[in-house]
Amino acid sequence: MIIDQTFPWDSWRNLPASQQPQYPDETHVRTVAQQLRSRPPLVFAGEVDDLRALVGEAARGNAFILMGGDCAETFAHSTADRIRLKIQTILQMAVVLTYGASVPVVKVGRIAGQYAKPRSSDVETRGNVTLPSYRGDAVNERDFTAQARVANPARLLDLYQHSAASLNLIRAFTQGGYADLRRVHEWNKGFMSNPTYKRYERLAREINQAVGFMEAAGVDSEALRVVDFYASHEALLLEYEAAMTRVDSRGGEHYDTSGHFLWIGERTRDPKGAHVDLLSSVRNPVGVKISHTAKPDDLFALMDHLNPQAEPGRLTFITRMGAGNIRECLPPLLEAVKQDGRPVTWVCDPMHGNTITSSTGYKTRSFETIMKEVEGFFTAHREAGTVPGGLHVELTGDDVTEVLGGAAHLDDEGLRARYETAVDPRLNHQQSLEMAFRVADLLREATTA
Repeated sequence: MIIDQTFPWDSWRNLPASQQPQYPDETHVRTVAQQLRSRPPLVFAGEVDDLRALVGEAARGNAFILMGGDCAETFAHSTADRIRLKIQTILQMAVVLTYGASVPVVKVGRIAGQYAKPRSSDVETRGNVTLPSYRGDAVNERDFTAQARVANPARLLDLYQHSAASLNLIRAFTQGGYADLRRVHEWNKGFMSNPTYKRYERLAREINQAVGFMEAAGVDSEALRVVDFYASHEALLLEYEAAMTRVDSRGGEHYDTSGHFLWIGERTRDPKGAHVDLLSSVRNPVGVKISHTAKPDDLFALMDHLNPQAEPGRLTFITRMGAGNIRECLPPLLEAVKQDGRPVTWVCDPMHGNTITSSTGYKTRSFETIMKEVEGFFTAHREAGTVPGGLHVELTGDDVTEVLGGAAHLDDEGLRARYETAVDPRLNHQQSLEMAFRVADLLREATTA
């Protein structure tokens, strides 16, 4: 581990740090980190504060968080068209969820920073050859060669550049008329023209009537034409996150300016570890992935470290338990946190606990199993008298074939057509919208219970 106590948030360097690249040249790492410290912030403290307040509203049931995007972004796929389609998909989902929840939907992308992934093994073996695992484009390359798999700190500069370009484009899309509610609604009407999705016709018709009423009434406010869109990623690469941390001139507090919302993964959530320590020092809203192995004491320790002031919107638990575990494992945690009384926002990640291997050899997930976990999440909250605050999904705006099922009945053989993910399987555009319609019904039940 590189030791450099130059900055007040660098205490993490003295703690265990898992899932970090093994860079061959520490001097090169120092040089890159110094360059990153001189770069402009990617997001601004005021935006972070706004999002933290919205996450707090979601904990009270006054908003709902939709967080979606690639499992792992790649430099090659960070193109204008792919970003546009991803934003379009999230906006379409948000319109449906807003109507179902009757509260604002907070739109957060797994975007502009999600270029690294934790791995279950440090190495990958093919035949007689063993090489370091691919850890995302921010670390090394996917090609299975010794040279490609070397961890290269210069790629952190590429991570910064691609994130900056993506955020510039996202701001243009969401503030320049592309996100107009009426335009997004027209896209959803195109989705409904497919007979496969007739089961959602009632809700689509109600949304159409609501939009029609606003147009007839002459409603044409700024809120219909632009949206706030926030960027999130897993704060995995500690050198990058530390280098992107800045002191806010307004009050001297620390903000990680690599993204608005940052999360800590299931593999790196040790309360005494480096990831928790680093994020405990910044003002961003922070999420922690929680699997079925978590116990109440684990959550209390994370609350102690990450939100000692019990501030609403500061801490989100993102549950990723698996459809077969959530109904048994989530309720005790909900009850324990409820009794504790400190504010927490609960978000469901129905993807990571439900990964399987298809008969054709593809890493995949079943759409119905994903939805079973979402339904279990809502049921557990209804029974506990707590608030389901959001949804965290891996998706793309492209028509890939990576997740089984859905109304289009994608089967094992169908996975071959367009299986493109860098790491984990994602919902395609149609599956994402189908999920939105089904979750909208769950939200309506939650708000009328």
